Amino acid sequence: MGRTGPRSAFRTGNMSAGAVGRLVAALDAQAAADGVRRLRAWATGAQAARPGERALDIGSGTGSQTCALAAAVTATGDALGIEPNPGLREVAGRRAAESGSTARFTDGDALALPDASVDVVWCERVLQHLAEPQRAVDEIARVLRPGGRVVLLDTDWATTIVHPGDPETVAALTSGALTAAANPYAGRGPVGQCAAAGLVIDDRGSQALLQDHASVAWPLVRALAESAVRRGSISEERRDLLYADLTDAAERGALHMSVTMFAVAAHRPD
Repeated sequence: MGRTGPRSAFRTGNMSAGAVGRLVAALDAQAAADGVRRLRAWATGAQAARPGERALDIGSGTGSQTCALAAAVTATGDALGIEPNPGLREVAGRRAAESGSTARFTDGDALALPDASVDVVWCERVLQHLAEPQRAVDEIARVLRPGGRVVLLDTDWATTIVHPGDPETVAALTSGALTAAANPYAGRGPVGQCAAAGLVIDDRGSQALLQDHASVAWPLVRALAESAVRRGSISEERRDLLYADLTDAAERGALHMSVTMFAVAAHRPD
């Protein structure tokens, strides 16, 4: 993926079998989320990959979108997934073979893409892991043929909402979410980054990823809350009060937890 932040789960140091298993589970859950599915559907329509085209999926993960691109370009085209994590590449290759997909996968870096002229590029939730996202967008522009299309989908972690709860306590948690990625504001950057790379913006989309209103995402909440306690941003008492507020809200079906993803569709001018 290129240069990543210290907490990126895709770094070489986080590629143990156990880490890969957790990544696969997280990526599968994200792919099944209604918000992700809706935004992917919008981006797929905006990109409009066609039979015979060459497609590139950057940061392909478990390969679900690479396989979707392979189906769109058919056997007359080519769909290649770029993924630095060998464990994820193995999972992607196995799943593609089991489904009969023609998708291919290779090791790669968002900052050094294969020298090829491609028709469509898909880049989803990659820029948030990069300390130099503009370099990646410049690289995408380089490999796109004239008229080639790209869709960039990413999360803006500053849009994290947790409700109910004491406002100061919640603010301490949501500010902590901004430290979990190299580029936490990734969702708001691609329009300007595409323009800087000489690409023409065709459309923009967004989708809030909503947590179940009757179930607290405890692993995430506890990770953020414990981090806030360690930083001294909140006390253990305020943490526990928040836990109680969220538990009560979930029992009443009144919980709101969300973060927003944004997408940009662009093309390289002829």
